[in-house]
Amino acid sequence: VQLQASGGGLMQAGDSLRLSCVASEEMFRRYTIGWFRQAPGKEREFVALISWNGNNTIYADSVKGRFTISRDNAKLAAYLQMNSLKLEDTALYYCAAVGGKPADYASLRAEGRYRYWGQGTQVTVSS
Repeated sequence: VQLQASGGGLMQAGDSLRLSCVASEEMFRRYTIGWFRQAPGKEREFVALISWNGNNTIYADSVKGRFTISRDNAKLAAYLQMNSLKLEDTALYYCAAVGGKPADYASLRAEGRYRYWGQGTQVTVSS
């Protein structure tokens, strides 16, 4: 499946932004979707994930309470609503997908578990 991430931009601290991840195939409906980000000079890190049916969501501590992950399987899309943006949220944001139903969704915080990746969308937060 191909994933297309979009919605990034140049924002100010405190702003809100919604990223989208659109898939090319209906198999998307069976996949867990994860959002990851990579800041300049840093390794890629987990941001949030949502299970195939939306019943399970997990967030990195750094974004908990500010970001919300969601999905619309009818539209083959997943979203990352980002509120109260901070300078440290500046990064290239990727969406990724993996099939199957893990016994523990927390294990899907690891980027190595994901099979499909989008191209990334840049989010820059300035003061």
